[in-house]
Amino acid sequence: MKICIFGAGAIGGYMGVKLAQAGADVSLVARGPHLAAMTSKGLTLIEADSAPQTVKVTASDNPEDLGQQDYVIVTLKAHSVPPVVPQMQPLIGKHTTIVSGVNGVPWWYFHKIGTELEGTRLASVDPGNAQWYGFGPDRVLGCVVYPAAEVSEPGTIKHIEGNRFSLGEPDGSKLGRAMALSQALSAAGLKAPVRPRLRDEIWVKLWGNLSFNPISALTHATLDVLCLDTGTRNVARNMMLEAQEIAEKLGVKFPIDVERRIDGGAAVGAHRTSMLQDLDQGRPMEIDALVGSVQELGRITSTPTPTIDTVLALTKLRARTAGLYHG
Repeated sequence: MKICIFGAGAIGGYMGVKLAQAGADVSLVARGPHLAAMTSKGLTLIEADSAPQTVKVTASDNPEDLGQQDYVIVTLKAHSVPPVVPQMQPLIGKHTTIVSGVNGVPWWYFHKIGTELEGTRLASVDPGNAQWYGFGPDRVLGCVVYPAAEVSEPGTIKHIEGNRFSLGEPDGSKLGRAMALSQALSAAGLKAPVRPRLRDEIWVKLWGNLSFNPISALTHATLDVLCLDTGTRNVARNMMLEAQEIAEKLGVKFPIDVERRIDGGAAVGAHRTSMLQDLDQGRPMEIDALVGSVQELGRITSTPTPTIDTVLALTKLRARTAGLYHG
């Protein structure tokens, strides 16, 4: 089984090290100083309560060097994927599975959903249908990514928490390709359950990303503060309730309620969300995938989203002012 991780940053690098340690035939696509460090010294993983571990990895910035794969695991940020679809083609053969480990509403959301919205496209996450036509929805295997990690320096990944990568077919079946990848990830010490209702998990994670990320970018507050402050907690709650109405119209079942989800965010502590980190470090922000996509789904389902609309407008302007968003 040949596995390529496209976007070997924090999460991709963490997964890559674990797979390489388990003896998997894994390669990574990366770039810049991070790639240079990987090719010269190997890829190092720092985990709590253990000494740093360095493994030799096959890595390149040119997919042609790596050839066709059985699985291509995409761990880029959502806005980075459509522009590189043509670059990824040398990795894709007749039987290649594309594993979409990207935050937000996935581009394949309405593939094999089993409703009248079958085949609906989402312009906010797949402009020009780049992934729909460039990959093809039948290749896709969904993935909800739970670990937190960071690139502490080029070639070094610091694991913070979590080791679960939930997998799921768009139609909820347990096909061989999902089970085979689950076994490979499990052999690497990762949790990789195959879920019959992956969209439910997508929405529970999206609840937090939709609300906590933009609120933190606007206020510069850490997760514990924005979840416990009465005003911002109310904003997050209203955003989540609007999203819940959309999701339930689409057949999603939430295993927890909004208050418990916000309390879970507060329990994480003084965490700076990814959107706030991107703003501070001058990197493009995941506004469309995490917030704009939910607004788009509101329009598709005829669901009012007044709080989401307001926060989205403010966040877009904040990002434009910083030169980090051009939508």
